[in-house]
Amino acid sequence: MTPLHPFNANASGSSQSADKRKHALVVAVILLSFFSIVLGIAIGSTGLESLMQAVNDPVALKIILDIRLPRTLGAWLAGALLGLAGALAQGLFRNPLADPYLLGSASGASLGVALVLMFYGYSTEASSWAFKLGLSGAAFLGALASVGLTLILSRGVQHTFRLLLAGIIVGVVLGALTSLTTLFDPSIIQSMQSFLLGTTSFINWGSVRIMLVALMICLTLTWTLSKALDALSLGESTASSLGINLSTLRIALIAALALATGVAVAETGLIAFVGLAAPHLVRSLVKVTHNWLVLLSSLMGGLLLLSADLVARILTAPGELPVGLFTAVIGGIYLLRLMHGQNTRHEGK
Repeated sequence: MTPLHPFNANASGSSQSADKRKHALVVAVILLSFFSIVLGIAIGSTGLESLMQAVNDPVALKIILDIRLPRTLGAWLAGALLGLAGALAQGLFRNPLADPYLLGSASGASLGVALVLMFYGYSTEASSWAFKLGLSGAAFLGALASVGLTLILSRGVQHTFRLLLAGIIVGVVLGALTSLTTLFDPSIIQSMQSFLLGTTSFINWGSVRIMLVALMICLTLTWTLSKALDALSLGESTASSLGINLSTLRIALIAALALATGVAVAETGLIAFVGLAAPHLVRSLVKVTHNWLVLLSSLMGGLLLLSADLVARILTAPGELPVGLFTAVIGGIYLLRLMHGQNTRHEGK
């Protein structure tokens, strides 16, 4: 039997260690998510009473099944979609500071909601199509329309920098139009607040089903494209030399990014920093290729948003803080610490 070369042995040992850390992280995040889901079912404005009485009280059981459970599962799914979208955005633009809203989807969704509120509000006299579309539908279509406008301005997907610049411009312009809409009709400001600050309060079983289907589609597509993403991380010229069609890759990634972001925003409003922070947390814990990065970012994003939602519900119970406001504060603190740590390491060198 041929003896194992010491360098090969070290490489093999390092690979096995990385695999163990990767699988351990998957198990840990899944267990923490399961614990958080149980906690989310147990916590509500009525405390633990509904959970204790659910066996004998139909009203308490209805609270558990129709309010707490879909909200808890929906919060996890929305976070998973944002975590996945964040990993895609950072891989597509090869920028660790890229977030899911970089193509203008957040501003487009906000404008869609503002327009529906301005023209129809919550009046029962609103036209039937507006009721069928609803605020969630307006947010989703607004997010997709803004991504489409970004693609038009960037003249396709051939140039990553032009795409990035077009997304920033679209975000600024649509954000200004949203502000102009609220100036024309100040009565919608209060209604817009819950969307702009992010909330999981309005998630129902229909929302859960939509987000679950979107997550499965996006995960399947990105897992298929993960090797191409790995090649893209080495540079566009390297990826092209390996035979990867960059235009097709960008189109597929943008489609998955738009779907994941649009669905999450439509159901929960604007949730800040989850999509940005989830991939960062994964990379800080384990070194993985994009197939595992996307999966772990989804799991981490779900855990982050659900945990933030639980804390937001507990801090001011029986009221609650907007979860998007809470994630913005916590995410900002985390990123500041991350930047400070990087600066300290560079100064030490």
